[in-house]
Amino acid sequence: MEYVSYTPPPSVVAGLVGLLILYVLCVGPYRDRFVGSAVVPRGRQIAFVSGLVVMLIALATPLDTIGDQYLFTVHMLQHLLLTLVVAPLLLGGSPAWLLRQILAATRLTGFVRWARHPIVAFFTFNLVFSLAHVPAFYEATLSNEVLHAAEHLVFVGTAMLMWMPVLSPAPDIAARYPPLGQVLYLFLQTVPASLLGALLASTASTYYPTYVLAPRITSLSALEDQQLGGLLMWVGSGLYFLIATGVVFFISASREEAANRRPLGVH
Repeated sequence: MEYVSYTPPPSVVAGLVGLLILYVLCVGPYRDRFVGSAVVPRGRQIAFVSGLVVMLIALATPLDTIGDQYLFTVHMLQHLLLTLVVAPLLLGGSPAWLLRQILAATRLTGFVRWARHPIVAFFTFNLVFSLAHVPAFYEATLSNEVLHAAEHLVFVGTAMLMWMPVLSPAPDIAARYPPLGQVLYLFLQTVPASLLGALLASTASTYYPTYVLAPRITSLSALEDQQLGGLLMWVGSGLYFLIATGVVFFISASREEAANRRPLGVH
């Protein structure tokens, strides 16, 4: 087994620290400079900062080097952290007034209004995620740092669009889907990743030369590593979305029950 040396990428650390500083300034001392701004609840602030911390763990710790050079399973874990943890935390931590200003400044408001549609968001995210694991493209990103960084940004961006029908903080730009629609939407999210994960978990062939040629830092063979990564995608993401489906369903049912118990004339 080989020792893994690691140096945090300065660009990633600097970028995340810069983003944290900008967020703190925008929701703090500079908040009054934004049209329609309001106090950001502590929970939202914690969510956003937590998203940055998880992104730091995914992209600026030994996890990144191990995933890029040695283990497919770890790279898969990195991808799932970015799409299933970082994206919803950043979206949930963004106040509506700040999101509006950012989209207006980048001229992306119209695009987001179109792309946040559940069908568009669903297929965009899952198509991007699936294509990223096509061996030729996957290997290309591993050999090109700029392309690899762009891939991670696209993962987070398309994942945030995917979460819009459920977590959108700005209904005037991207309204949340009705509760039962959210339940169906999240349940269907279990399908694409499960299909791709099942393919990788059940195959008898290795698809990614990087991991076949890599020094073994665990007792896993290249094929076992690939199968374990597929199992992580299959079971991990599927279970994640099933739990999210259950949470949305029970929250919706609880609110409906509370509304039915409310005395007539009380609003």
